[in-house]
Amino acid sequence: MLAKEIIKKVRQIEIRTRHLVNDVFAGEYHSVFKGRGMEFQEVREYEPGDDIRSIDWNVTARMGHPFIKKFSEERELTVMLVVDISASHLFGSQAQLKKDLAAEIAAVLAFAAIRNNDRVGLILFSDEVEHFLPPKKGSSHVLRVVRDVLGFRARRRGTALMPALDFLNHITARKTVTFLISDFLTREDLKATLRVSATRHDLVAVIAADRRERDWPAAGLVEWRDPETGARQVVDTSDARVRRMLTSLQTQQRADLKQRLARTGLDMIEVWAGEAYDRELVRFFKARERRLRT
Repeated sequence: MLAKEIIKKVRQIEIRTRHLVNDVFAGEYHSVFKGRGMEFQEVREYEPGDDIRSIDWNVTARMGHPFIKKFSEERELTVMLVVDISASHLFGSQAQLKKDLAAEIAAVLAFAAIRNNDRVGLILFSDEVEHFLPPKKGSSHVLRVVRDVLGFRARRRGTALMPALDFLNHITARKTVTFLISDFLTREDLKATLRVSATRHDLVAVIAADRRERDWPAAGLVEWRDPETGARQVVDTSDARVRRMLTSLQTQQRADLKQRLARTGLDMIEVWAGEAYDRELVRFFKARERRLRT
């Protein structure tokens, strides 16, 4: 992609995503992420109206009347965007490549983060770590993040989550909010791969997919080429039985993926290339907010 085309795409994404962040996700991000990290500040006497869940029972027992623990919200969080740029993300059957979808999702999350005075970092990976952008604040930095997701050319074609997550754990001593954006087309044991990072960080899986990977049209003989391995196969899509078999296979693989991710205990967001994703993001924020309140 030429530099001018990348700049044009970055500007288009900035306009679309800023609207979403300002008008749709204005308070959602803060309510589910800010305040998750709290620092102990002091103990003071209980006052009417204080949350009884904050009572420090040890101090209360010693002093003979109630005291509460007072916490202050951590000033800032670090948000890490770990984005898959393997060859399968160059697929797109509708109006958008999966890679472009990943850039938009990254932009929404990054703009929401800096609006709340948080830092944003970026890791791009294939079957190895390809690029790292250290966490920073500011709109210009977010635009750099979007530009890198769109324009960086991966050296390798395959997908492996483990190197990227190992790298994340190595470079970040503190807990981060990490969005792992991928189509998850990997043969790795996801539970084992994600376990350590899910324990150390607030890890959210963002599944970037395309409907055509599941719903095949009657287009006659089609030579299918795996973008990551280069393997080729001719498929007769005019045969209804073949289309049903392919659809069933892809649907089962998608269900298996979501089940494997669910077993890790991660939150999930599923988005589709060429389709509006704001409802899925709102659903994620609302569900997470409800869970935090219980």
